[in-house]
Amino acid sequence: MTPRIEILSEKKLIGKRLQMSLANNKTQELWQGFMPRRNEIQNPVSSDLYAVQVYEPNYFEAFNPNAIFEKWATLEVADFDSIPTAMESLTLSGGLYAVFEHKGHSTAIFDYIFREWIPNSKYDLDQRPHFEILGAKYKKDDPNSEEEIWIPIKEKN
Repeated sequence: MTPRIEILSEKKLIGKRLQMSLANNKTQELWQGFMPRRNEIQNPVSSDLYAVQVYEPNYFEAFNPNAIFEKWATLEVADFDSIPTAMESLTLSGGLYAVFEHKGHSTAIFDYIFREWIPNSKYDLDQRPHFEILGAKYKKDDPNSEEEIWIPIKEKN
């Protein structure tokens, strides 16, 4: 699987966030809190959902299923003029990303990205948020579901 390489422009997102780990995954709780309220968000750019992960700088140095990271459930917006109660804003600063088009609900794609593709590519992982775009073809828990996985990269020194 070969990703496309894209330069992302800055994006403004509004949504909800939770801290979690792989061992204590609260993704379902996060989305259950966000989805019923997503229509409260003003000025959405599209109906695409953004699942964003923000990791500490040393998160990927050694695998630890208990390491904490922040996960967001968001929509992209044109501006931050109106943020619903109990929601927050997040700005993706943009930059270089490897974009993997993924079909199905297997998490094996992440193993491939981090253990095979990155080490064998001309890129290193960059310290910026990772995210998935859950567009019109995304269908939760469906083997035919499609999404885009955006991994922040930088050229190797």
